[in-house]
Amino acid sequence: MSETTAPEVLDHAVALDPAPEVLEHAWPVRLTHWLMAASIVIMIGSGWRIYNASPIFPFRFPDAFTLGGDINVALTWHNDPGVASAIAWHFAAMWLLALSYVLFVAWGALSGHFRRDLLPVGPTSFLRDFIAAARFKLEHHLGEYNAVQKVFYWGVLALVLLMLVSGIAIWKPVQTFPLELLFGGFQSARIVHFLGMAGICGFLLVHIALVALVPKTFVAMVTGRVTGPAHITGHAPPGGDVPPGGTSIETQTREAQS
Repeated sequence: MSETTAPEVLDHAVALDPAPEVLEHAWPVRLTHWLMAASIVIMIGSGWRIYNASPIFPFRFPDAFTLGGDINVALTWHNDPGVASAIAWHFAAMWLLALSYVLFVAWGALSGHFRRDLLPVGPTSFLRDFIAAARFKLEHHLGEYNAVQKVFYWGVLALVLLMLVSGIAIWKPVQTFPLELLFGGFQSARIVHFLGMAGICGFLLVHIALVALVPKTFVAMVTGRVTGPAHITGHAPPGGDVPPGGTSIETQTREAQS
């Protein structure tokens, strides 16, 4: 039986090492992502100002976090607490959001991005990854979406569509009367619109927190590409256990040197 030397084992280990992880975003994805992000932030701020003028729940948002101009100036000049300005901002951002959303969905479907990166996903994989994430044991690999991310992305896409449709029903309740019936009336459409906004705000908080934990994802969304160190196949995990049927590279090296 031929002996295996340490250099041969190391060469073999290097050959088995996976390539560095790569995260890439095509320019249409990056462009529509930032357009949607900007329009959503504008719509949230202006929407809060509009909501404050006629709240549907027993609370109002702080004026400092709303968009619509200085309230005192608006009251002085127009006898209006900035609602007219907020409405102008809201509808300008709505058209930008609708356009970028359609372009993003079209690109995702035609380019294979949705099929390749966000499918398949099911309740079993979501529950497994959600429990792992809650225990802070969910691994992250650049360029790969876990089941929790997939469900969240599909969810926020559905929420944006819900916001656009319910917003149109609120904006033109007479002209789009059959659309209003889907939400059970004008007031129900306002509640659905509000809850959709709350869901998007929740997604944004989680999304920004995850980006803060993995800053390279932000770089990739700006530059289009980022690389990270490979996860070495065959190395023993931190606990020292070796995968079933496998031997760690360190063990192979020690055996070759003995």
